[in-house]
Amino acid sequence: MNLLLFDANQRNDDGTLTISGRQHLHLQQTLRAKPGDTLRVGAIDGLLGSATVLQMDNQAARLEVVLDRQPPPPLPLTMVLALPRPKMMRRILQTTASLGVKTLHLINSYRVDKSFWGTPWLAADAIRAQLWLGLEQAADTVFPQVHLHQLFKPFVEDQLPALAADTLALVAHPYGDQPCPAGIHQATTLAIGPEGGFIPYEIDKLRECGFAPVTLGPRILRVETAIPVLVARLFH
Repeated sequence: MNLLLFDANQRNDDGTLTISGRQHLHLQQTLRAKPGDTLRVGAIDGLLGSATVLQMDNQAARLEVVLDRQPPPPLPLTMVLALPRPKMMRRILQTTASLGVKTLHLINSYRVDKSFWGTPWLAADAIRAQLWLGLEQAADTVFPQVHLHQLFKPFVEDQLPALAADTLALVAHPYGDQPCPAGIHQATTLAIGPEGGFIPYEIDKLRECGFAPVTLGPRILRVETAIPVLVARLFH
C-alpha cells in the first residue's frame, strides 16, 4: 500500500479520519506506524495529501488529514478487453487501475469460456476491491469505470463505434503485421483479445469499426503481460 485510500464516510465530524479492518492492519503490521507518524493518503475520487496518526489501538486508528494535491492524470485510453480467466482477473484489474486506465470494457469472445462469466470476481464489490488495491499501489484516487458485455456482436456493432469515435482505434493482434505505435499523445481505444487472440471473424468485425490490428512482435505474450507492455509502448 503506497497510499492509504479512504472513503468520505470514514471522516468524522471534526474532519479527522478513522480507519479499521484491512487499512488498520496495514498501518499497524506493515507500516508499523505509531502516534505522530505521517503517511500518504487520498480521498476516493478526490485529492491526495498526508495524514498524521493521532491515536491508535488494536482495533482502529484516528488520523488528522490534509488534502492538497491532485491525483496523477489518467491515460487517454479506453480499453476493451476479452474477459480473462478468473484466476487472472484480480491481477489484471489491479494492473489496469495502477496504469491509469479509467474506462475498461470486459467483453465476450469466441475463446472466452462461458463459465468465466459466472465467476464471483465479476461481482461489483469484488471488482471494486481489486481496483482499490491498484489505486493504492499507484497512489491514485480516481476509480476506473468497468463495464461488462456478454455478447460480442451486439457490443461491437451497437456500442463500440460510438466509444471509439474520434480516437485512435487499435486491436492488439499477435498475428498482425503492423507494429504497435509508440509514444502517442492522442485519445486511444485499444482492444485486447483473450489468450490466443481474437478469431478472424472478430478481427474483421473490429476492422469494420475502424480498428487497426497491431502487434508487439513475434513473441506471443500472456494477456496479463501484454497489457502493461502495450500501455507502456503506446504512452511511454
